[in-house]
Amino acid sequence: MSEIILLANFVAATVMTGVIWFVQWVHYPLLANVPVGDAVKVAEQHQRSTGQVLAIPMAVEGFTTLGLLISRPEGVQIIWPWVGAVLLAIALGSTVFLSVPLHAKMATNPTAEIGHRLVVTNWPRTIAWSLRAVVCTVMLLQYVRA
Repeated sequence: MSEIILLANFVAATVMTGVIWFVQWVHYPLLANVPVGDAVKVAEQHQRSTGQVLAIPMAVEGFTTLGLLISRPEGVQIIWPWVGAVLLAIALGSTVFLSVPLHAKMATNPTAEIGHRLVVTNWPRTIAWSLRAVVCTVMLLQYVRA
């Protein structure tokens, strides 16, 4: 069972890594350039659509990260599930404390500065999820080699 958890964690983390890089390089820079008059509508649509797309991968990633802490697959060194959990906490903490409040401001009182801050403050999430993909790859390789 821990093998399935490991694989699901790897898939969820790599999906989130791909999404966050798309957001960092394409989506947020576009949001930063939306005319203020259209920003509320765009911000609301962004929140609704993003929630629909990411709800399942984020839930899978969260549950499987906990699962790996509880039941580590054979061959996986104990440090890696913990490093992955810390990186996920950074990504989610950055989401809750930086991105969500900025999106809320964008949906109620949009400015170009808020759009720019979304791009800049997204880097902790981008880095954390990218490192999670590396950690998940390491764990998968350790398991396969065991």
